[in-house]
Amino acid sequence: MAGANVKTFTTENFESDVLKSEKAVLVDFWAPWCSPCRMVAPIVEELADEYVGRIVIGKVNVDENGPIAGQYGVMSIPTLGIFKGGKMVDKIVGFRGKADLVKMLDAQI
Repeated sequence: MAGANVKTFTTENFESDVLKSEKAVLVDFWAPWCSPCRMVAPIVEELADEYVGRIVIGKVNVDENGPIAGQYGVMSIPTLGIFKGGKMVDKIVGFRGKADLVKMLDAQI
């Protein structure tokens, strides 16, 4: 479902791949039934290709990994959060265009 440069984060790898990452990480909290999530998915895949090597980009399926979503107060999806140093440092809730996401990413690199 995700592009080649989009990682899948789960309860098993979230700590090692997101919280302990040396690079900033964009996490797309989503679910398969969510229309706005499906709309933002191609944008996330484009960004993953464009920012390869500069930022890690991945997705958390909230239906399969509810505890992660709950831990970070994700009440609405899509929620796109930037993690640095083990903490969520910025987030966007709801569908946004590519320009808004680029602005958020560039501010954290």
